[in-house]
Amino acid sequence: MSEENNPELQALEDRRKLKERPSRARYQAARAALDKKWRRRELRADRMMREVVDELWDQFGQSPYSWIGFYLLSPDGSQLVLGPHRDKPACSPIPLRGVCGKVLQTKTSMNVPDVKALGDAHVECDPRNLSEICVPVFDKNGKVFAVLDVDSAQKAAFDEMDQRWLEQLIKPFQEINRDF
Repeated sequence: MSEENNPELQALEDRRKLKERPSRARYQAARAALDKKWRRRELRADRMMREVVDELWDQFGQSPYSWIGFYLLSPDGSQLVLGPHRDKPACSPIPLRGVCGKVLQTKTSMNVPDVKALGDAHVECDPRNLSEICVPVFDKNGKVFAVLDVDSAQKAAFDEMDQRWLEQLIKPFQEINRDF
């Protein structure tokens, strides 16, 4: 009997995948760590982006994140340029299309369970990535100046809970002026 036809093995695999999913407790731990770092220091977007990337990678790197980073709107507004990221190289600059470009233009988060289904509308930096979630980053003036981009090598790796937590984690950027 193959693994896919064995209900016991399938149940074990399903429990393993569930344990690898981001949990509210892990997001709360990331939030607490970031709040502690930001409590008594001047809020600076460049440093905060690095800290968000590092903290989320420490919590979720390879489980399920395969890559995380920020893309910043170029000074002329024509493309997105790679900012702080982990854990492998990525495309830069990228055009204002694909998931990141659409998030920037619509000012709305986007969860894509299967990036391959987007066809040419997807900017593919790593063919191993199968799902993606992107969140717009607003400054003090309510303008989107960056996109937080998270990729996974698993299909449908993200859900509404991930989106809510990511949006909450970057909310402090709304208290600062851009410094780059």
